[in-house]
Amino acid sequence: MMEKRSVEISWEELQVQLASEQPPKLLDCREADEWDICKIAGAELIPLSQFPDLPLARLGVDKARHIVVYCHHGVRSLRATQWLRQQGYQQTQSLRGGIELWADCVDPTLRKY
Repeated sequence: MMEKRSVEISWEELQVQLASEQPPKLLDCREADEWDICKIAGAELIPLSQFPDLPLARLGVDKARHIVVYCHHGVRSLRATQWLRQQGYQQTQSLRGGIELWADCVDPTLRKY
């Protein structure tokens, strides 16, 4: 059985994971207006406000798959991560510092708000 990942992942760890042979599924749990401002390439938008009614099949991944959720600063993504873990997605992590820190440290071309 796979060891359970920590609840949060750093931008450095995520950068390495995204370049690996099996990158995690990226979920953006911000709202559509925030998504329109900036996003991490390859992410899928599922706003946190939709999570209570989320058909889990929409995730399109096995429960053992590594999922990384992000938001603006990392607060909503922590809630989303906890919710997904309660649904059996134990390999889900929240991006510490959110897209704000990602823009500061990884991709300065992203618009900030």
